[in-house]
Amino acid sequence: MAGDQASERADSGAAQGIRPGAAVPGDDLQVFLKALTSGTRQRLFAHFLDGEELTVGEVAERTGLGPSTTSEHLAVLRRGGLLQSTRSGKLVRYRADREGIAELLGQLHSYLLAPSRAHERAGERAHERAGERAHGRRLPG
Repeated sequence: MAGDQASERADSGAAQGIRPGAAVPGDDLQVFLKALTSGTRQRLFAHFLDGEELTVGEVAERTGLGPSTTSEHLAVLRRGGLLQSTRSGKLVRYRADREGIAELLGQLHSYLLAPSRAHERAGERAHERAGERAHGRRLPG
């Protein structure tokens, strides 16, 4: 328990150390990003870019990886929102989840750019105020 409390403090401190008031990415976005960190998973995902549906065996054959390793990587890509899977008898077919990817990219975009836009607006207001003071006028608020 004491370790859990120390971990919670470290996590909250880490979040605060990022940038005051910054949102931390949600779990879905973190899993999405983790799925993309592996060069092997990136190479596997490339086989789905043309919209093709593939089984573990087909992907393993194309990439030269073992079926077990391929299956593990495809599962990470699926949990990360990059792939969808459908079962057809004993076979599981994977395909790119374009809608899921678009949603997660939107979240990433918001996470990366929304705080900077607020910062830019604040900077623009400060610049306007400085200009008004230089001309002897004052802006409200």
